[in-house]
Amino acid sequence: MTPLRQRYIDDLRLRNKSPRTIETYVLRVALFARHFGRSPELLGPEEIRAYQQHLLARQVSWSQFNQAVCALRFLYQVTLGRADVIRHLPFAKRPRTLPVVLSPEEVLCLLDAALPGRDRTLLDVAYSCGLRLKELLGLEVRDIDSARLVLHIRQGKGQKQRFVPLSPRLLAVLRAYWRECRPATWLFAGVKPLQPLTDGAVQRLCRRTARRAQLGKHITPHTLRHSFATHLLEAGVDLLSVQALLGHSHFNTTAKYLHVSMRRLQQLPQLLEGLVLPARPVLPATAPIAPTREGQP
Repeated sequence: MTPLRQRYIDDLRLRNKSPRTIETYVLRVALFARHFGRSPELLGPEEIRAYQQHLLARQVSWSQFNQAVCALRFLYQVTLGRADVIRHLPFAKRPRTLPVVLSPEEVLCLLDAALPGRDRTLLDVAYSCGLRLKELLGLEVRDIDSARLVLHIRQGKGQKQRFVPLSPRLLAVLRAYWRECRPATWLFAGVKPLQPLTDGAVQRLCRRTARRAQLGKHITPHTLRHSFATHLLEAGVDLLSVQALLGHSHFNTTAKYLHVSMRRLQQLPQLLEGLVLPARPVLPATAPIAPTREGQP
């Protein structure tokens, strides 16, 4: 490992970046340096601009493009102390697409298609608690608080912790799963009991289950989180409560689910029909003008 890479990793750790973020940033900087065959210390604004054009030519995803921008911004501003290099380093404007959402009936169909035991319980928890994939994989047996009916999320985005409610039904499902599989530390352990399932294993599990369910939609683990949020809004839960349950830092992130809430869209015609328009003012009838005597006004 080069001294620059070690210093870069140390700087990321000092700012409490997650291991996943550190891994991603290091990879993006390494690809940048490999593209030019030189250390980033020897590269400047023109090379960065050329590299962005290279990424666009390769048609990488917007998330990968912006990951590279974030990684290079941190490298030059913090580690190398050359903020002037990235003064005009733009982010890509990510297209706003609506998330894929399953209906409650489709969620039930997906769960019924899952293999009983670990697979079905994992998908049930992902939907019923609205968890991100990383949060799901980071669950430990000790995170289930049956007395308070809550689930302790310790691996939240941005190192944030939160509690999400557990329904009595889901608690019963988790108890049955524990009696059958006896997880020791990780709630959903991988091939090695001392390690959790990997992202790829859950992605493949989700694809296999979606094929068996024959739903005709592109379903990922995050689809269940989208569905959870949308169904809460359709059930009448206020937006601030949904924001807290999902662990969103910004209100706008949660507000996107308003655009896919079919219940609200279906209510619009009735709401518009019931609008009370102000009544037009009734003009008084014009009284006939009585003839006046001569000399009177």
